[in-house]
Amino acid sequence: MKNKELIGICVIVFIIIGSLIWWNVATSIIKIPPSEVSKIEIFDGNTGKEAIITDVTDIEHIIENLNAVSIKKEKISLGYMGYSFRTTIYKTDGTVYKKFIINSSNIIRKDPFFYQVRSESIDYNYIQKLIDNKAK
Repeated sequence: MKNKELIGICVIVFIIIGSLIWWNVATSIIKIPPSEVSKIEIFDGNTGKEAIITDVTDIEHIIENLNAVSIKKEKISLGYMGYSFRTTIYKTDGTVYKKFIINSSNIIRKDPFFYQVRSESIDYNYIQKLIDNKAK
């Protein structure tokens, strides 16, 4: 009986340690070469404006910036409403590569979590200027 209890305690400890590591490990939101992106759609949840970015220079800037950003889970995002930039990245074959929300220069939302930027920062002002200039 003591062996079963010991095994049960060890399993629980490993689950807790594994969960803590999984929660705290930094990751990236995207890892794609800019040349594999055909367009980026960004909808501004604050203004209702949408911009479709197809210019190679703008795509390169945004993708290289997002590739450099390292993120870490911060909290659960379920139940939260509102957002800044709903972002959809399309590959050259027309398929959706990633969908996520950029809330600020250091917060990304990809349900079911909010992520805190750990390294670099998102060029939020660049994206805002693109929306202001290209919005429909």
